[in-house]
Amino acid sequence: MKIIPQTAWIWSKPERALAFGFGSGLSLKAPGTVGTLYAWAIYLLMDAFLANTTIATVITVSAIGGIWICGKVGEELGVPDHGGIVWDEFVAFWFILFIIMPTGIGGQIVAFLLFRFFDAAKPGPIKSIDQYFKKWQPTVERLDQPRRMPSWVIRGFGVMIDDVAAALATLLVIAIGSRIW
Repeated sequence: MKIIPQTAWIWSKPERALAFGFGSGLSLKAPGTVGTLYAWAIYLLMDAFLANTTIATVITVSAIGGIWICGKVGEELGVPDHGGIVWDEFVAFWFILFIIMPTGIGGQIVAFLLFRFFDAAKPGPIKSIDQYFKKWQPTVERLDQPRRMPSWVIRGFGVMIDDVAAALATLLVIAIGSRIW
């Protein structure tokens, strides 16, 4: 059964509110971009008020928890990688900002634009990763075999990992660009 997410639905459970980026994923146009903008604003608040070790912990816990958040909410929706699920953009962009900060607004804008390019266009290996998990189908379990991992774990990992790949590509381009200029 496919659910069409509404504001009341996403706010009815914490994992839904997180998956939909505190409502940013409900944007009718470019929810991934809107989610990344929300993530940017939240990161700037974290950067102003939290120690680097705390920010690193938040990002790590958010990444690991994101597998559950994205997997379970996608399962509820009946669409594993629903466009409104933007928690993966949050975590990936927080990771980028954590690595490049402190940097001025120009550097942050470049990081934002590069990340949105890699996440939306999905060039090369990013597309391969994304397609692998979108096409992944659970195997039929047999009683004589040990229990396999729940499908939401694999799907949640798939939702998260292509954005991590986009973040790594962004950081690679920034690193190369900083050496050239």
